[in-house]
Amino acid sequence: MIYLDYSATTKVDNDTLNYFNEIVKEYYANPNSKYDISLNVKKEIEKNTKIIANYLNVDEEEIIYTSGASEANNLAIKGVVESRPNSQIITTKLEHSSIITPLGYLQKKGYKVVFVNLKENGEVDFDHLEELLQTDTSLVTIGLVSSELGIIQPINKIGELINNYPNTVFHSDITQGIGKMEIDLTNVDLASISAHKFYAFKGIGALIKKRRVNLIPLIHGGRSITSYRAGTPQTELICSMGYAVSKLSDLHLDHVRNLNENIKTHLSKYDNVFINSPDIAVPHILNISIINKLSDDTQEYFANNKIYLSTKTACSDTGSYSKAVFELTKSIERAESSIRISLSKYTTNEEIDKLLEVFDSYLK
Repeated sequence: MIYLDYSATTKVDNDTLNYFNEIVKEYYANPNSKYDISLNVKKEIEKNTKIIANYLNVDEEEIIYTSGASEANNLAIKGVVESRPNSQIITTKLEHSSIITPLGYLQKKGYKVVFVNLKENGEVDFDHLEELLQTDTSLVTIGLVSSELGIIQPINKIGELINNYPNTVFHSDITQGIGKMEIDLTNVDLASISAHKFYAFKGIGALIKKRRVNLIPLIHGGRSITSYRAGTPQTELICSMGYAVSKLSDLHLDHVRNLNENIKTHLSKYDNVFINSPDIAVPHILNISIINKLSDDTQEYFANNKIYLSTKTACSDTGSYSKAVFELTKSIERAESSIRISLSKYTTNEEIDKLLEVFDSYLK
């Protein structure tokens, strides 16, 4: 079995799993209680919160734990704009469904959602973004890394521009960037992450909320770790996420780049294969199109050979083509035939050799 869908989810790291089990066994008390074993749990959570804060260079008090990036994105979007009815929200057509769907919901409630143009390589068109920004723009939400194409957006530069509009909050879903690149949140007001993208568990993520941002909670109740998300703290999930972050120091970028280049070089001999991911994409995500081969058919063929790829993001709708690929390429043929190969530091050269062997069989 060859797993090449790491952008959909990752396998939990063995050391992280062992740490999780330790926390479950030893730190089971409610950290909000006042007795000694609860205080020990609280200290363990605080230790791991500090690890995450140091990794992202933010304050510990700026971390709001959530059930994942989808909840974090909804909290960021709805929590900011609720106090500004009918305001304008700016985004791109490359965003994850957990961005696009809440924006569609808000659009029906009277909010104005506008899409910034992209340059040929998929990067945000700064001139157009500047044209769109207005005094009634409440939020700009632009992801750091496109989950389908791997396109990196210069979020710090985008944030610098938005800083000229003091009533506008800048949010970025940085989920696909964790463990793949250095991340600078200096000019980002809100940022979403999810642990299952970096070898930890599903069901835990976080929203980074800078102190200057006003946010209305989605989930109300008693105070938890912060006042922005009620509920008993998910101790073992929080701690294991912190532990997983502590293991992200070595990005293995050279290894992943070499794998990516090997695939592209090999596939370049086929006239009907197009590389959709531009040069500015992270090497971990390689989106390609095979003209005259529908995405689902390609996925099924490789799955029958025990190689697991994706056609779009796992959370996207079941439409017939990739909206992100169409937005970048303007080709319905490429959008209907695209597949995503997502690599990891754990992907081996032997696995890529087998992948290319199956490609040759499929394309002959």
